[in-house]
Amino acid sequence: MNTFEIPLQGLNCMGCARKVEKQLNDNLVVTIGQLSPTSISLTTNASFADIAKQVTSLGYHAGVYKQFALSGLNCGKCVNKLTEHLATNDAISEVNVSKTELSLYTLLSDQAVIDLVAEVGYQASLEAQSHQPDVVKQPETDTQLRTDSFNIASSDETVSINLLIGGMTCASCVASVEKTLLAVEGVDKAQVNLAEQSALVIGASQVLVEQDLLDAVASAGYQAQIIADPATQQQKQLEQQQQIQAHHKRSAWYGLAVGGPLMAWGILGGNMMIRNLNDQLIWGAIGLICLALLATAGRSFFSNAWLALKHGRATMDTLVALGTGAAWLFSMLIVIVPQWFPEASRHIYFEASAMIIGLISLGHYIEAKAKANTTRSLQALIDLQPKSATLVTENGDREIAVELIEKEMKLRIKPGEKVPVDGVVVAGHSYIDESMLTGEPMPVDKQVDSNVSAGTLNQDGSLVITATSVGHDTMLARIISLVRQAQSSKPAIAKLADRISAVFVPVVVAIAIIAALVWYVVGPDPKASYMLVVATTVLIIACPCALGLATPLSVTVGVGKAAEMGILIRDADVLQSASKLDCVVFDKTGTLTQGAPSVEKLFSAQEDTQDLLSLAASLEQQSEHPLAKAIVEHAKLNSAPLYQVSNFENMRGQGVKAELNQEKVAVISLPHAQSVGIDLDAFSSALQECQENAWTTVIVTKSNIAQGVIAIADPIKYDAAAAISALKKMGIRPIMLTGDNQTVANSIATQLGIQDVIAQVLPDEKANHIQQLKQQGLTVAMIGDGVNDAPALALADIGIAMGSGSDVAIESAQMTLLNSSPLAVVKAIELSTATVKNMKQNLFGAFIYNSLGIPIAAGVLYPAFGFLLSPVVAGAAMALSSITVVSNANRLRLFETTHRS
Repeated sequence: MNTFEIPLQGLNCMGCARKVEKQLNDNLVVTIGQLSPTSISLTTNASFADIAKQVTSLGYHAGVYKQFALSGLNCGKCVNKLTEHLATNDAISEVNVSKTELSLYTLLSDQAVIDLVAEVGYQASLEAQSHQPDVVKQPETDTQLRTDSFNIASSDETVSINLLIGGMTCASCVASVEKTLLAVEGVDKAQVNLAEQSALVIGASQVLVEQDLLDAVASAGYQAQIIADPATQQQKQLEQQQQIQAHHKRSAWYGLAVGGPLMAWGILGGNMMIRNLNDQLIWGAIGLICLALLATAGRSFFSNAWLALKHGRATMDTLVALGTGAAWLFSMLIVIVPQWFPEASRHIYFEASAMIIGLISLGHYIEAKAKANTTRSLQALIDLQPKSATLVTENGDREIAVELIEKEMKLRIKPGEKVPVDGVVVAGHSYIDESMLTGEPMPVDKQVDSNVSAGTLNQDGSLVITATSVGHDTMLARIISLVRQAQSSKPAIAKLADRISAVFVPVVVAIAIIAALVWYVVGPDPKASYMLVVATTVLIIACPCALGLATPLSVTVGVGKAAEMGILIRDADVLQSASKLDCVVFDKTGTLTQGAPSVEKLFSAQEDTQDLLSLAASLEQQSEHPLAKAIVEHAKLNSAPLYQVSNFENMRGQGVKAELNQEKVAVISLPHAQSVGIDLDAFSSALQECQENAWTTVIVTKSNIAQGVIAIADPIKYDAAAAISALKKMGIRPIMLTGDNQTVANSIATQLGIQDVIAQVLPDEKANHIQQLKQQGLTVAMIGDGVNDAPALALADIGIAMGSGSDVAIESAQMTLLNSSPLAVVKAIELSTATVKNMKQNLFGAFIYNSLGIPIAAGVLYPAFGFLLSPVVAGAAMALSSITVVSNANRLRLFETTHRS
C-alpha cells in the first residue's frame, strides 16, 4: 500500500473536495485521511498517476505544478521521446512538452525531474514560475452584499471563454468536442451544450490562447467562434438556429417532394422491380434525381459523416449516410447490372433514400424550432438591460449607448426606465421593481446611498446614480454568466448517457452488419433484398440524437426557469441533489428572521439606562456582529455618547470585551455569562420577560459585575412558517442551527413549527453539526447568509446562500436565493424535483426507444409475426424520438410552484 500527501489545485471549496473524494472512492481502492480544498492524504494500492487521472477528470489537478526550460530538443520526435519517457513515471501527471519548455504536475523534487530529463539525453533547468494555471483567486470577505458577489466568471488567474460550435448533431459529437478542448494547453474545464450548440471553456488566463481553442475544434471537424458578449452570443445562436431551421426545412421539402410520389407509386401497386431495359432507363433517371437529392438536401449528412470518419469517430450522420447511401447504391447497381442479382431481388429502394432524408430533415426542423424555446429564460435576462441611458453632464442631459458607460459616470433614471448599469443613488428617491432579478414582487425603496442593479425597473421617482459596475461586471451580466455556465454543466445522471453515447454508433453499425449476415444465412429469398432492408432500417432507426439531448435540454430549461424565480444554480448536480434532500438546516439570523435586529428594551442596575447604553455601544462599535450594530444604532438614535476603549477583543460566539477608564468591561451572551459565573439574580425578572417575548439577551458587565441586560429582537420573516410547513409536507426535516441561547431558539422554533433545534453553537462548530447529520446517512442542505456559515455551506450536500448575505457565504454555496425568502428554498426543491423527473423521462424514452427499435428493425418479430419494419418508417420513428425529447423538455417552461412569496 502507498501513502500519499497530495496537494490539490483548482478547488474552490469543500464541495469541490467532496467531488474528489467521491470520484476516488468510486474508481479506486482508497482510505482517505485528511481532506481539504488544497490537499488530500490517503492510503491506496494505486499510483500517484492513477490518483491524478481521477482528479483531472473532474477538471482539477493533483500534485505540485512545475515548469522547466528545456534544451537539446530539435524536432517533434525529440518532444515525443521525452513525453513518453516522463509519462511512464508513476509520480508524474499532465505532462506538456515543447522544444523549449516542460510543465507537469508531480510529487517529485525539481532535481528528480531534471535527472529524468537527462536520462534521455536532454537538459532541463528551472525557470521562474510566473504563473500557475489552476489557481483560483479567493473572494474578499465583506459582510455587505455587493454586486461582485456573483463574480463567477473570471479572475486574474482564471478566465471563461464562450464558444459557439457548428456541426454538432448528437452525443458523440459533444464527447469529441469536449475531449478536443480539454487537450488544449491551459484548459481546466470544458462544458459543451448540444442544445445550445455552445461550449464554455475555463482555464488559465496566462496560458490559454483563444486561437488554440478555435484550431482544436477545427481539427476535430467542427466550426467554432469566440463570443465575448452575452447578448452577442444569444444573437449569434439565434442566427445559427435560424440557418439550421431554414436548411432542414428546405431539405425536408426536397426529400418529401421526391420520395413522397415514389412511395405512393409503390403503395398503390406500381412496379418497383427491374424487369427490362425500359425499367432500367426510367429508374436510372429517377436514381440520378435521388443522387442529386442526396448531394443537396442530404449533403450535410454525408459531409459530416466523412469528417467524422477522417477523425476516427462515428456519429448520427454516419448512420444516416450509411443507410441512405446503401439503399441508393444497391438500387443503382440493380438498375445498371440487374443480371448480378436473382430476379426476385431486383427491387429498387430509391424512395427509401429520398423519404429518409425528407423525414429526418423534417424532424430536425421541428426539433430546432422547439430547441429555440428552451433558451427563452436566458434571453429574457439579456433583454433586461436597456440599449441606451441618460448621461448627466455639466451641459445638460444627453443620451448614450449602454456600451459607452464608464465607471463614475452620473446617469439619470427616469420613471418607467430600466437601470442600465449597477450603481449607487446620489440624488432622488423612488421605488425600484427588482422582481425580474429576485422574483420578489414588492418594489424596494431607494434613496441616497442605496445600491441599484442593472435591469431593474424604476417606478415613480427620478434618480441620479453613479455607475459602479459596467459591462461584464454588473450583477445582471454575472447572473447571465452563471446561468449559462450552469446550463452547460452535466448532472451525475447524464454520465450514464455519455458512457453509452461514446460507443453507441459503432455498436449500432456492428448490429446492422451482424443482422444482415444472419438474414443472409437463414433468411428467406430474396436474401439480398432482406439484407439491405434490415441493415438500412437498423442504421436509420438508431437515434443517438435523442440520447444526447435528453439531459442537456432539461438542464437548460430548468436552470433558466430557476433564474426567472430568483434562484441561481452553479452546477446541474445541484438539481439532482436537491431532489433527494432529507433535511434542510436553517441558520436563524437573516434566514428565518429578518437579519435586522433592533433593541427592544434596556434593563439597568441603575435608574438611568443611558449610561448602560453608552457603555455597551462603546464596545460594540468595534464589532461587525448584527446584534452589535443594533446596539450602536439604538445608541445613536438616543444620542448616547460613545467612548474610546482599549485592548478590545472579540470572543467569537461569546461576546466582546475591552478596557474603559482602566476598568474591564464586556458585552457577552447569556450562556457565556452563566458559564463564567456572573451573578444575574438581580435581573431574574428581566430575563424572564425576555424569555416570554423570545428576545435575545446580552449582558453588560463591568469588572465581572452585571450592570444590565439589553433585550434585542429580530422579527421572523413573514413567510418562514409557510416554508417550514411546506418542507414537512414534502417529507423533509427542518432543523434550526443557531448561536443564540436555547430558550430564544426554542421559542422561535415553536412559532415556526420546527422540532429540531441546535442552539448555542459557536461559529466554528456549525460545520461539525452538518458532518454529524451526513454521517447519519442524510442528504443535507444548509441555508445561511453569514461569513460564519461558509464552512457549513461548503460541507453540506447542497449549500444555499441568501442573496442578502456575505460574499463568502455566496461563494461557498452551490445555490443562491436572490430574494432571500425561505419559501424560495421550497420552490428550488420543487423545481429540482421536476427537472430531474423530466431528465429521467427523457432518458427513459431515449433508452426504451433504442432498446425496442433496434431489435425490431433487425427483424426479431419476423419469425413469429412475419413483420419487418420499413426503412422509411424507421426514418420517421427516429425523427419522432428527437421531437418527443425536445417537446418533453419544453414542458418544464410551464412549471408552476405550489407556493407564492
